[in-house]
Amino acid sequence: MSPMRWIYLALAIWGAIHPMYYFVSWFQENGWSLGAMIDAWYVNDATTGLTWDLTIAAVSLTIWIIAEVAVRRNWSALIAIPATYCIGVSCGLPLYLFLRSRPITP
Repeated sequence: MSPMRWIYLALAIWGAIHPMYYFVSWFQENGWSLGAMIDAWYVNDATTGLTWDLTIAAVSLTIWIIAEVAVRRNWSALIAIPATYCIGVSCGLPLYLFLRSRPITP
């Protein structure tokens, strides 16, 4: 495996674990309400801007993944879409780059 693939894999793992630490901490402190967490994303202009920034990035990444999967037929790369929306762009993007950079066999 190439060094870049290792880097993408490490970033995907970090992007899954690090944000989840904060999400779980928030849930433990504020209760396990997804609605309350979504409300917290819009508590002020800074968090609202960040929420929209990540939402637009997630949608863009999804469109890119679908477009490339349609051409490359790398169906396993579709797993990056639920990773993006269930975990975050910090996991979904490097995971997709990891899956996309695998050697293509004829």
